Amino acid sequence: MDRAVAGVDVPDAGLVREWVAEAAQAPASLPDEGYVALLGADGPELDELCRLADSVRREAVGDAVTYVVNRNLDTADVSGTGTAARERLAALVAEAYALGATEICMQGPLPTDSDDDYLALIAAITGAAPIHLHALRPEELLDGAARRGLPLDAFVAAARAAGLGSVPGTAARILDDEVRARMKGGTDLPVSRWVEVIEAAHRAGLSSTSTMVYGHVETPAQQVAHLRLLAEIQDRTGGFTEFIAMPFGPGVPAPGLRDVPGLGPTPRQTRALHAVARLALHGRIGNIQAAWPKVGLAEATTLLCGGANDLGGLLLDGQLAPDAGAEAGLTLTVDEVRAVAQRLGRPLRQRTTRYSDV
Repeated sequence: MDRAVAGVDVPDAGLVREWVAEAAQAPASLPDEGYVALLGADGPELDELCRLADSVRREAVGDAVTYVVNRNLDTADVSGTGTAARERLAALVAEAYALGATEICMQGPLPTDSDDDYLALIAAITGAAPIHLHALRPEELLDGAARRGLPLDAFVAAARAAGLGSVPGTAARILDDEVRARMKGGTDLPVSRWVEVIEAAHRAGLSSTSTMVYGHVETPAQQVAHLRLLAEIQDRTGGFTEFIAMPFGPGVPAPGLRDVPGLGPTPRQTRALHAVARLALHGRIGNIQAAWPKVGLAEATTLLCGGANDLGGLLLDGQLAPDAGAEAGLTLTVDEVRAVAQRLGRPLRQRTTRYSDV
């Protein structure tokens, strides 16, 4: 039995087939018990589930495998108001733009002792090149508002006016307060507060990703509840551009789970979750990303046959300070992405952050 389904009944093959048949008629309309059963699919039933998710993907967004050319920057690494720091930041952005990037993704908080400011940093990046800035997770939006002494809505509006284009919908982890507290080993940003911040960003005209960190101490029912909440937010705001499922593993900040052995999803669980996400979010969130830096390019290719349509970003390192990003050393080339699309017999399309054509 997979660890992530420990404590619940593993559905038999016949039950899974029944729910796959139901989902074929109305992918986004199953009850919770149906999606929970599908998360336990294995063997031929898992293959059947993935084929259905692939057909729903085709109906929703077509056959193209999409990707964005982007560069990651770590906020702490590129911050600083001195002339040298600003010139270095401008050079990094200009280099990314010259290499074909359409997006800068800036991750992480400003250090508490930094002399910089989120709004000034946004302006410095967007002033260096005509490039989309994807930055400021919910915690950083709250931090920026607190540093400025502004209400959240006012700070988000100011960030957009400064040039911020979209925000990462990370820190979602599992949208269950007990699981979040266990992962963090103490008090975490409450689910209600996370939702409030994401919806504030959406109201201000900033799109965001939506995410889930899976394969640790959460149950399949909690995974389904997480997807339900994302769908409810999308119904209210329409602000999510994509869903990204990220497997729990080394490098995931979860100090409360450091001493828990055997965590991490199996390939079976990863395939099932991406397929179920495609079904449950159908008609709401059209793009399902196969997060190649988290699962590897081979498994990401498999996920593109089971509901996913997007590979995410190339994560260019460049020659100037190639270690300036949070995922330094993890980069793809266009040729590698093209080879994936060719193996699948599908067209390849470069996209912008908001999934329009480049």
